[in-house]
Amino acid sequence: MKMLKTGKSYFFRTVTYHLVGRVVKQEDNFVELSNASWVADSGRFMNAIKNGVLNEVEPVGIAYINMDSVTDFFPWVHPLPDKQK
Repeated sequence: MKMLKTGKSYFFRTVTYHLVGRVVKQEDNFVELSNASWVADSGRFMNAIKNGVLNEVEPVGIAYINMDSVTDFFPWVHPLPDKQK
C-alpha cells in the first residue's frame, strides 16, 4: 500500500475493529504500527478525525494490520493515545 507514509499516523477502520497508530514499515500486505491503540469507541467520527477525541481507547504498543481487512483509513494529525480511556 504505497499511499501510507512511513512515520505518519493513521486511523484505520477494518471490517471488525478500528486502530490508530504510526506506520513503522510495510511488508507485502502487512503494515506494522508503533504507538498503536485499539479504538473501541471513536465517538462522533468527525470529532475523532478533526479533533482527536476518542471515547474509548486501549493502547497496545505494536500492532500489525493485514491491509486486506482495511475498509478505509484517515490521516491522524493528533497525539497518539497513550492512556487507557
